[in-house]
Amino acid sequence: MENSKNYHDEQNNLNTMRMREVVATLPSFCKQFFRGIQEYTSSRTRLAYAYDLRVFFEFLHTENPHLSKYEITEIPLSVLDQITREDIEEYMDHVTYYSKDGKEFTNNERGKKRKLSALKSFYNYFFCAELIKTNPAALVPLPKMHEKEIIRLDADEVAMLLDQVEEGDQLTKGQMKYHSKTRLRDVALLTLLLGTGIRVSECVGLDIDDVDFKNNGIKIRRKGGYEAVIYFGDEVADALHDYLEKRCHMIPLEGHEKALFLSIQNRRITVRAVENLVKKYASNVTGLKKITPHKLRSTYGTALYRETGDIYLVADVLGHKDVNTTRKHYAAIEDDRRRKAANAVQLREKHHQ
Repeated sequence: MENSKNYHDEQNNLNTMRMREVVATLPSFCKQFFRGIQEYTSSRTRLAYAYDLRVFFEFLHTENPHLSKYEITEIPLSVLDQITREDIEEYMDHVTYYSKDGKEFTNNERGKKRKLSALKSFYNYFFCAELIKTNPAALVPLPKMHEKEIIRLDADEVAMLLDQVEEGDQLTKGQMKYHSKTRLRDVALLTLLLGTGIRVSECVGLDIDDVDFKNNGIKIRRKGGYEAVIYFGDEVADALHDYLEKRCHMIPLEGHEKALFLSIQNRRITVRAVENLVKKYASNVTGLKKITPHKLRSTYGTALYRETGDIYLVADVLGHKDVNTTRKHYAAIEDDRRRKAANAVQLREKHHQ
């Protein structure tokens, strides 16, 4: 029987089940927080918050003698009012590097920012509900993020990458064994990522029915759960057509019948598998740049912006809710355009001597 649930619903259910398992290891009052934020957060965000709060309460339990007499699940809500700004700053210092069960963990600026954001949301919820009197997390500023240069492929590198996927002439013998089986799929998948800028999670979630050749569009589920139609050009259409001719003869495992892109095991391809195949092909094209599926998205966004000069269009097509996110990503190109604008308006005709 065909599974009627789509990929995104299954991922949400999986995240929810994992989150409940983690929340069961936290103080009992945490359940109220997760119920309270359910309507305006994604299942993925809630799962990340659960993991981050577990690190926080494990830190308190280990470092605070008063709390070590409790089981973590028995820590009372009143403890939140006893925690000071200094305690939270100590915790932020702790997560930079710590070990647990023989494993070492590190957090860079981005990781520390996420952990503090989770704590700020947590405190804010109980403070606004008037269940606690203090909000020390609000007093701790988020770490300053240093902007990283956006890595993207140049036009000739894009062509070389797609040639490499088609030919496979630089693959190892072991990789070549599978190449004949996956070539059409890999060409379609990478052409789609490079030709539409969709996220890898949106790509692996595609079903066959989501492809509309009449209008050259695909229906995707965006971050946040809303659906959008993204249009593609002839190169993407040709690559998808070629792959679908082969896909029609494949026999998927039960529950994976609808999936557009299948793995060698005839299951829906995973995000990890797409990351690995991008790495496999890209490493033969550009050894210096570490290319991931997200870098292919940046490559598309850059090309679209250079071509159109319309930041709002780029934001819309990439599914950025806030155009400032897009501006931040493509600031270097905006600067190029501003420089060109400096000479665009001529005030007086040049007089030839």
